Amino acid sequence: MDKHENMHTRYYPCSACGAKLEYAPGQHALRCPYCGSENALEEAAPQQVEQALEELDYAAFLAQAAGDEPAIELQTVKCPGCGAASQLAAHITADRCPFCAVPLIASNAYAKRSLRPRAVAAFEVPEAAAREQFRSWIHGLWFAPNALKRAYRAASGLQGLYLPYWTYDSDTLTPYQGERGDHYYVTQSYEENGVRKTRQVQHTRWSAASGQVSLHFDDVLVPASQSLPREYLDKLEPWKLGALQPYREDYLAGFTVEAYQIGLADGFDGARARMEPQIRSAICRDIGGDVQRIHRMAPQYREISFKHILLPVWLSSYQYGGKTWRFLVNGQTGEVQGERPWSAWKITFAILAALLVLGALIYLSELQ
Repeated sequence: MDKHENMHTRYYPCSACGAKLEYAPGQHALRCPYCGSENALEEAAPQQVEQALEELDYAAFLAQAAGDEPAIELQTVKCPGCGAASQLAAHITADRCPFCAVPLIASNAYAKRSLRPRAVAAFEVPEAAAREQFRSWIHGLWFAPNALKRAYRAASGLQGLYLPYWTYDSDTLTPYQGERGDHYYVTQSYEENGVRKTRQVQHTRWSAASGQVSLHFDDVLVPASQSLPREYLDKLEPWKLGALQPYREDYLAGFTVEAYQIGLADGFDGARARMEPQIRSAICRDIGGDVQRIHRMAPQYREISFKHILLPVWLSSYQYGGKTWRFLVNGQTGEVQGERPWSAWKITFAILAALLVLGALIYLSELQ
């Protein structure tokens, strides 16, 4: 394979009618959306999968010692509305931004050379199933406006989108200093309604603690996209990373691919933020006792490696109350996350109803 590839998504013509074939989620085949003809895709050999999932050396890559890794030249269009960077296929002259629906023009595209993804998780959830998942999500929302159900039916069509992610592996060694707290109890006498009573009062005895903990982290997942709220992306997890396949353009046919906007080093900052709570928990276990205080911890990250991968998301939006509300469906599992409006009058009514019930209960208790 060439060191650099031109990343125009290939055109796959249907042998029956000549229309553009698209990847069929869950079928592992390319399908014609017009006549239904299918071309089955070959399964990757086990050694190809193993090679695709093999991480690259983080330090060597940043030092450009791994400069011979395959790269792709992305024909990228930056959205003038939300700033997202999307890739247009060679035969597409205009499209709409999958994140905010602003028109994109191919003449505004620019070439961007980026690290080629190592692996891709193909869509498993078909569009119809994703729509049904969203419908169930809408109907399950508490305190949603009544008109919302009408609004979502007019939602723009679902857009299949591959989002860029980094995964990181790392060994960590973390020296720490802190305190261990052990509870003990003292009997205390007190008087209540003229009666002498005793009770056990908890105290904590603190002692200095220090040491180090070691942890190994595997496939810490960090979005390389800035186009969608991180809180929703995190809630789409877990992903089935065991289903990753070697990167190939067949899986991208008919879908939009977002170029990564968060670089490798900045992505590792996000990985450290995800590792820290687990390191803190390990330190607390190592300190022992009933409660712990951590005064200082200095994580050291070693043998860091990474992959660049693509993960599938169904994305769309609907209009309500003069605003655009976006929703996401995990293209592997069907998990739904999204932005939602709240009905002020329903919330107010629920509060008033709760107060009325509480008042009635107090009134009845006073009558007894």
